[in-house]
Amino acid sequence: MRLVGNGLTLLAVLLRICGSLTVKEKVCKGTSNQLALLGTYDEHYDNLVRVYTNCTVLLENLEVTYIQQHRDLSFLSSVREVGGYVLIAINKVDTFPLANLRLIRGHTLYDKKYALVVMANYDKNNTSETLNYTSGLRQLELTGLTEIMKGGVKFANNPLLCNVETIQWSDIVDQSTHPTMQFMNQTFPRNCGNCDPSCNGSCWTAGPQHCQTFTKLVCAGQCSGRCRGPKPKDCCNEQCAAGCTGPSATQCLVCKTFSDDGVCKENCPRLMIYDPTLHQLAPNPNAKYSFGSACVKSCPYHYVVTDDGACVRSCSAGSREVKENGVQHCKKCDGPCPKACDGVGVGSLQGAISINASNIESFRNCTKINGGVPLNAITFSGDKYDNIPPMDPAKLEYFRTVKEITGYLFIHQWPENMSSLAVFENLEIIRGRHTHNQYSLAVVRAPHLRWLGLRSLKEISAGKVIIKQNPLLCYTGPHRWARLLHASGETVIVNNSNQTTCEIQNQTCDPECTDAGCWGPGPDMCISCLHFNRRGRCVVLCNLLEGEPREGLVNSSCVQCHPECLAKSGTPTCHGQGPDQCFECAHSKDGPHCVSRCPHEVPVDGETVISKYADAQGLCQPCHQNCTQGCSGPGPAGCHRSDRILLIF
Repeated sequence: MRLVGNGLTLLAVLLRICGSLTVKEKVCKGTSNQLALLGTYDEHYDNLVRVYTNCTVLLENLEVTYIQQHRDLSFLSSVREVGGYVLIAINKVDTFPLANLRLIRGHTLYDKKYALVVMANYDKNNTSETLNYTSGLRQLELTGLTEIMKGGVKFANNPLLCNVETIQWSDIVDQSTHPTMQFMNQTFPRNCGNCDPSCNGSCWTAGPQHCQTFTKLVCAGQCSGRCRGPKPKDCCNEQCAAGCTGPSATQCLVCKTFSDDGVCKENCPRLMIYDPTLHQLAPNPNAKYSFGSACVKSCPYHYVVTDDGACVRSCSAGSREVKENGVQHCKKCDGPCPKACDGVGVGSLQGAISINASNIESFRNCTKINGGVPLNAITFSGDKYDNIPPMDPAKLEYFRTVKEITGYLFIHQWPENMSSLAVFENLEIIRGRHTHNQYSLAVVRAPHLRWLGLRSLKEISAGKVIIKQNPLLCYTGPHRWARLLHASGETVIVNNSNQTTCEIQNQTCDPECTDAGCWGPGPDMCISCLHFNRRGRCVVLCNLLEGEPREGLVNSSCVQCHPECLAKSGTPTCHGQGPDQCFECAHSKDGPHCVSRCPHEVPVDGETVISKYADAQGLCQPCHQNCTQGCSGPGPAGCHRSDRILLIF
């Protein structure tokens, strides 16, 4: 067995790769694109830079694909921990600077088997008569990688890659789970440097700084997990993953389960603790929520909180989201929940890449979609490879009931006969818990789209917005986006129809809209009203003194008066919507409420009923206590005839 034998050397290596522990972590979502090429090679690279720059912890996957030769990959150097899998594929660069990557958790696996996949990283010279690889991956600098908690490893078709065959994977993977390990032998002649003598035969590439770091095979028998050397005193705390610099739970390289301000723990501090004085559970003043592998005082704004203190993207079956003290919580439904449906990337649509004919029926009557809503070429043209026919555009009407999308809305193709996104006119919030290349709202290359029509949209909780390359699209002014974006985020509005062309075509906001802009033509598309708002439509006046239906004014909105309010020409009818908001009643008044008639034998509790009559002013007054069947006036004489007969006898 080729192992690092010098404990001091091992400690020095651990300290070197642990140098960034004090740096404030940036938690990023990661991606789930697998081998999809996102636009051109340049656009794909730019997206990777946006997604991974300065990230320390990735909640999902690290996917680095289609990188062309001589590209700068320094944006990957900060990644320390990956929650899902690592995919390095179809690249032409020589080296990957991932020396700070220490742990791959494997919560999700590539092909359901692999936590680390490195494949097809080369560029072949097609003009040569003999096989000739001109460029490709030569050095995989995973010097800091010491643990893969779940899943196996796959290396295939990396003809220029050196030294990986020297790595002892049994120190990195969890052998007890029987991980799938696949290594394709390289037959192409390579010019590889040997491992430095200090590496004892195991290295990621040449040089003393690239030795494999051992944290398991060198451990003393007393160690229950990882270690920093061969002696019993070198055992890591049982809450450590990937190794440690000392025996305490504050000296782990990475926490196995949760990190609470640098202390590795099995659980985060609970929301409720037992109060021995009150003899009951009470709120824990030191409570924290679990978010990925961290304990946090509050969940990110666009996430939802469960009863057991976890930050999640969607509530479980039988519960719904409610807002309490400004925070989204999961609460059990009283009876049937509003219909929440799986979007792309979630639950039943975990493996889907678009809304299409095979899944559109699942969106009938949905008020909320957990996940993404991508509409692209596959949606409307079908996919012959997966035997998916084109989707009938009329079925986009299913989205008219949707009020909330917890992930993203991505429009990359749209039917020619639809001028707007009006099927989403009731969409109120996009939370951005899942994003498409960091974008929560993207409308790209829809050549027939003329206006957006998202008239109910009030908030984009997280993520960015991109509206570009829609040549006929007007009404894209910049004013609305700062109001919609909860967190400061990038907004890209380019290469749509220019303002001059829109004005010539009279494609401008209605005169009743304010300078905040609009979502399309007409007074029902304004972001805010210049005068008054009548149920989403901007108007010059409300029907305060005349007209039907008669209205009252509440916060610059025209609200319809209750039918029991008396309408008089030239006089206000109400100051709100309810029957208690009338200036005068059309029939009778019972307390503050206008009613069509006074109560007659209305149950008050299990044994008592109450009846009233209208006096000369139309006010409801209680009947005499001896009136058992109602009354038409005061005193015993006002009782209905049957009661008066009983009173005589």
